[in-house]
Amino acid sequence: MGALPAAAHPGPAAAAGALDFSTAGQLTVIALCALTAYLAHLALAVFNDGVRPFMLDFIQGRTTRNATGAVSFGLSAGFIFGLGAPMALSSGVLNPWLVFLPTDLLGILAPKKWLAPVLGGAWGAVVVFGLKGANEMAHKLPVDFLTAMQQMSTPILFLFTLFPVLAISKQFGRLPGAVAGVVELALVVVTMKLWPKVFAGAPAMAAGVLLLIGFAVAKDLRQRRTERAQAAEERAQAAEERPAVPDDDPMVSLFSASAARLRRHLPLFMALGAGVCLLAQLHIFGGGEATSFLIAKGRSAEAAQVDFYRAFGFLPLIATTALASGAYGIAGFTFVYPIGYLLPSPWWALVCGALVFGVEVLALSGIGRALGGLPSVRDSSEQLRGAIGATLQLALLFGSLLAAQAMGGGLGILLVGGLYLLNEAMGRVVVRTAAGPAAVVVGGVLLNVLYWLDLFTPLTS
Repeated sequence: MGALPAAAHPGPAAAAGALDFSTAGQLTVIALCALTAYLAHLALAVFNDGVRPFMLDFIQGRTTRNATGAVSFGLSAGFIFGLGAPMALSSGVLNPWLVFLPTDLLGILAPKKWLAPVLGGAWGAVVVFGLKGANEMAHKLPVDFLTAMQQMSTPILFLFTLFPVLAISKQFGRLPGAVAGVVELALVVVTMKLWPKVFAGAPAMAAGVLLLIGFAVAKDLRQRRTERAQAAEERAQAAEERPAVPDDDPMVSLFSASAARLRRHLPLFMALGAGVCLLAQLHIFGGGEATSFLIAKGRSAEAAQVDFYRAFGFLPLIATTALASGAYGIAGFTFVYPIGYLLPSPWWALVCGALVFGVEVLALSGIGRALGGLPSVRDSSEQLRGAIGATLQLALLFGSLLAAQAMGGGLGILLVGGLYLLNEAMGRVVVRTAAGPAAVVVGGVLLNVLYWLDLFTPLTS
């Protein structure tokens, strides 16, 4: 990608932000929204990781649909309207916050089983038909804040590259973090120089994640050697320190019951995997902030790489919350995203998505047991997830200010930055990750109002 020609020369989707879907794409979104709302109604799967732990009380009848729906709304509304909608409108590519978070809410709140897929399908229709009209209307405004929001792509793509460095620094200290930072920076520079058509952050991310895994494995190996040495000297004491889990352990029973519940609905999960993989294969959907812009620019291989690494940060969380609550993730472990981006045919996507989800659900108990014996790897995943959030918060804030500059100069920065700071002062009414893009939208509307009042002249390009 060299000096980021992707930002300077966006692809057709990014340039137009058309959100103009084929008939196959429209039907896929509507059908998938109907299915995900149905699964949420049955408390079998939700997308929001924060909602999933609350599903156990709902499944066991200790709370009501309305109460669970209120939790879902509180944890999802900011991401839907502050991140999902602005990202889709600016990139021209759908995202999981816009597609799946509303179906969580609609499915949970639906009082009847048959009503859940109807409401979910209706939301899918709003997404594929309503967004196009909103997009076209916004582009006709005197201050085109959607085009300005494409300025967010460069900070998101490049700052996202650093999340393994942050994870390594927090888990293993400053020196390993500094080494990882130097390695990533060198790879970015070399890639820009020697392979200008390759997204420079992709090799750097690969190296960073491999270093993180290497440090974690090395730490676990050292710990096991130490434990074996101690066991040789004090076998009796070691046996007391590592007692076997009793057969009647309540967590073991809960995990087993949850895994069995999910396996009983394996055909539904395989249909879900097929649908999510097909949506990714159609290249109208991106699994994350960086991925959305990469898909919009036609860079499917780089998008697959980004989402593949991102999946490792969320796999332990999804596995443990699924086993504890009995509700799986709508996108599973999210490996269907990169697989879908790379597949050449929709039929392959349907088959591969179904198989991937089938394997994930059947292997869930084994994955949970394996994670129990890999403490450093579990910690690495936790650090990856936190680092992803930190890098994206900075990238979205910086990108939002670039968008503000593009649409309104100093006044734009004042409005967007002021709205962001006001949100912080008010206790983050909008979650921090979504606050920047939401501020750009609100700031863009305010600039248009000022234009109509003859108090602002739009910048000339």
